[in-house]
Amino acid sequence: MEEVESNSRSRSTNRIVPQEDINKGGSSSYGCCGWAVIILSGVVLCLIFPIAICFSFKTIQEYERGVVLRLGKCVRSKGRSVILQPGLRFLLPCTDKLLKISLRTQSFNIPPQVRLSYRLILQEVLTKDAVTCNVDAIVYLHVVDPAKALLNVENVINSSQFVAVSALRTIIGQFELSELMQEREVVDNKLREVVDKATDPWGVVIERVDIKDVSLPADMQRAMAAEAQAVRQAKAKVILAQGELDSSNALVQASQSYDKSPAALHLRYLQTLNNIAAEQNSTVIFPLPMELMKIFSK
Repeated sequence: MEEVESNSRSRSTNRIVPQEDINKGGSSSYGCCGWAVIILSGVVLCLIFPIAICFSFKTIQEYERGVVLRLGKCVRSKGRSVILQPGLRFLLPCTDKLLKISLRTQSFNIPPQVRLSYRLILQEVLTKDAVTCNVDAIVYLHVVDPAKALLNVENVINSSQFVAVSALRTIIGQFELSELMQEREVVDNKLREVVDKATDPWGVVIERVDIKDVSLPADMQRAMAAEAQAVRQAKAKVILAQGELDSSNALVQASQSYDKSPAALHLRYLQTLNNIAAEQNSTVIFPLPMELMKIFSK
């Protein structure tokens, strides 16, 4: 009897539970809190989705271009980066990131003082003839390849400024101070070529570089002023000596002409007496030479 009862119990425990009962049990396992969370999540999703769609539209200005990063990678087409043109553009929510850059001409200064790594450094450059000077220049540039300018360098303007500072030291060292003062255009063109070549991988074109000012230390200015004064004095002495030489040559030629023409000598004599009388407001009485009477009688 005991064996029959045990077999019947085992059969009753091993019977198959209907699928409807399983579904009912699974659905009832969420409870009130579970269903509340599910409903709240659905409501939030419905509310956020339109907002996300609205924020997915980006405006690119006429002077700007854009590059899209999708999941951290630049969007490409046919092996080239896709450049977004001006207008209203749609981005995929949560996956796309828009990077914009201006194509307008920008400028930055290479001042005598530049802040590098939170330090103020005096931009003293050495010329070819070992003269220390401070050069103040300005650089004009614009972006021609937005993808390179955004992906190949972190900050294209700051990086270009550092390149210009380094190039300025190199180029100024190839010219003497007199050349730097007199041939500004040559120095500007060479500096532009060097900076443009260095920034070409960043998609930047250097339009021009203008050296605005070249300042010298006070002692160098005094030395150059003394040198210039000495040069001017030497030139003045040369001019004075040349004038005396020309005057003596003129006197020699005049004496020769007077020897050939006695009448000219007498006329010069009369003119001199007339000038003396006019200056001193007096009357000069002199005998009339017979040679002059002979000349007038002819």
